[in-house]
Amino acid sequence: MNTAEATPAKAVASEPAPTVANSAANVRLRVATTGNEVRYRIREQLVRLPLPNDAIGKTGEVTGGLALSDDGRIVVAESKFVVNTASLTSDSDRRDGYVKRRVLEAEQFPTVEFVPTQVRGLPKQLPRSGTHTFDITGNLTARGITRPMTWRVTATPGAAEVRGRASTSFTFADFNITQPRVPVVLSVADTIKLEYDFNLSYSR
Repeated sequence: MNTAEATPAKAVASEPAPTVANSAANVRLRVATTGNEVRYRIREQLVRLPLPNDAIGKTGEVTGGLALSDDGRIVVAESKFVVNTASLTSDSDRRDGYVKRRVLEAEQFPTVEFVPTQVRGLPKQLPRSGTHTFDITGNLTARGITRPMTWRVTATPGAAEVRGRASTSFTFADFNITQPRVPVVLSVADTIKLEYDFNLSYSR
């Protein structure tokens, strides 16, 4: 499966508010109990390594889902994805502690939430086969701060579920986060990438 380039948060900050559906949902997709993983990627240069590498943290603790009206618009009142920030882990306990305490402030803000408001690039009737690439725009809330965000999505619907990957990116400044400064890290890139491998089940 190919992953398209993410669209940074700043690229959508000046866009007009999208039109959203007020009607009842015609299609509901809920996060399945398996097959879901959210990751962050931050390029860093460690003192002990000759080349930069990606710091990757991940969690499978995702809940929520997406609802669409019969004309293909998102029913915002029934659409939300919630990630448990305290469950994020990487290959370094020290990094995990720093990210949870200093970057995400997980004790005070235990979740990151994304509320989708508009889908672009799909027909009004949700396809039930093939692989499709499109954009979902909405609002991401982290550390009590909400910013507009566009995710690039590649999805393959099946008979009972939709699987795929969504990706986006933003800067530390977008959410008033101070870039990490620790002795073992020479430098940290300003861009944070988010990826979501999803498995959404059709529900009533």
